[in-house]
Amino acid sequence: MTSTAQRLAAIRGDAPPKRHNARTIAALTGNPGCARRAVLDGAGVDKPRLAERIGFPARFGQSRFAITRGNAFEAQVKADGGVELLRLVARRLGVPVPERASWTDLGGADDLPDRHERSRRALTDVGPEAALFDHPLLGLDVAGQRVSLEPDLVAARLGGRFHVVEIKSFPVVDGQADPAKVSAAAVQSAVYVLALRELLAAEGHDEELVSHDVVLVCPRDFTNRPVASLLDVRKQLLVLRRQLDRMARLDDLLAVVPAGFTADPAADPAALAAALRTVEARYAPECLASCELAYFCRDEARGHTGALGRPVREALGGVGTVADVLALAAGERAPDPGQEEAAALLRAAAHLRADALAGDPA
Repeated sequence: MTSTAQRLAAIRGDAPPKRHNARTIAALTGNPGCARRAVLDGAGVDKPRLAERIGFPARFGQSRFAITRGNAFEAQVKADGGVELLRLVARRLGVPVPERASWTDLGGADDLPDRHERSRRALTDVGPEAALFDHPLLGLDVAGQRVSLEPDLVAARLGGRFHVVEIKSFPVVDGQADPAKVSAAAVQSAVYVLALRELLAAEGHDEELVSHDVVLVCPRDFTNRPVASLLDVRKQLLVLRRQLDRMARLDDLLAVVPAGFTADPAADPAALAAALRTVEARYAPECLASCELAYFCRDEARGHTGALGRPVREALGGVGTVADVLALAAGERAPDPGQEEAAALLRAAAHLRADALAGDPA
């Protein structure tokens, strides 16, 4: 075992490394500047167990009802060998609906190496006709681990390219869906696009055969009738590649970690909390929806401008605490070097607020 591997093992404790999936990989892109998350994910720490151990359990995740509803909608959309799904996807891509298309079910409870091999052969040996691949198994390297990924569907040879198809149960009402859920679906889909591109490139194919346009299929309004939309995931792919490259450089990540640092969920809770505070975090309110340690980091960030969100932190660049913001706005202290512009904006905002409260039209 190398020294890097030994150190990662010491960080996570006796448990085997926690494996990623598409959701956790997608979450990595949400806060790429957070060293704490990058280190813990690089080491494969069981973050839900860690958060519970230190008294800040995670409070997000899909309900059992939502999972059941999603599975039922996916089964309905894929019924009859994907005939309706093929029509829906083709029309959304603006290509003629093929008269025939093959359907290959690559799911099941087979052992992973066998499923990976079947998926590799099916996706790289596809002929000239349209083809639909149900639950292919793809792979991606994350922090030295090979992660198995399972997109809902891959459509091949529609418009001459491969398209990832994501089936979600959240509704599209009057042509609009929940922006946060669409954004999450786009990042998760980008993970599948990247994995599929790497698979084709490894077999000597042009990775651009995999389109950056993902087909998102959701229920229309409050019915179960499916509607398809296109998501351009080029931006998400760029962020994802950068973060995965960073995760691959584990030695660089470990350079910010004090010697002896451990996040072993079996350790003493007070010692764990103290150790976590020695690795810098970049808390933002969005973390609450995607990171198991978000409530711990929010408590730690209380009174700091970062807790108010990235736009506020960036607008107040260099002013770290709410107390300093209020003091600068009131002119009660001189700005430190680099805080002059923020201080001027704060004083101007304070004057505007005072005028508004006084009813002064000027």
